[in-house]
Amino acid sequence: MHGASGDACQDAHGHGQGHGSRRGYRIGVALSILLTVVPFWLVMSRALPDARVTTAIIFALALIQIVVHVVSFLHLDTRSEGGWTLLAFLFTAVIVVLTIGGSIWVMYHLNVNMMPMPDAAAAPMH
Repeated sequence: MHGASGDACQDAHGHGQGHGSRRGYRIGVALSILLTVVPFWLVMSRALPDARVTTAIIFALALIQIVVHVVSFLHLDTRSEGGWTLLAFLFTAVIVVLTIGGSIWVMYHLNVNMMPMPDAAAAPMH
């Protein structure tokens, strides 16, 4: 049952089920909005002269936003389900990173190691 303030739900043993409080959701929403507005502002205002630095900051803020969403809205922490949901999430994240990173690595090396193709305009037609 919800408490009078709308705080965490209680199960039969009196332990929280991992549902967040209204305050937690408000903090999560505020951080999510901030972590969306700042990169948008960086790009639109061209606040930083170096595009690489801007890109690095945007990626860092994106990773922080992922953590905010996972903790604030998905409630994945070491307490929920004995930590198994967090472990499953981390395993999935590792597999996704390895798959994407490996695919980019393979495509890059295939591109670098391909034999140069003759220019189509300079090659005689047979």
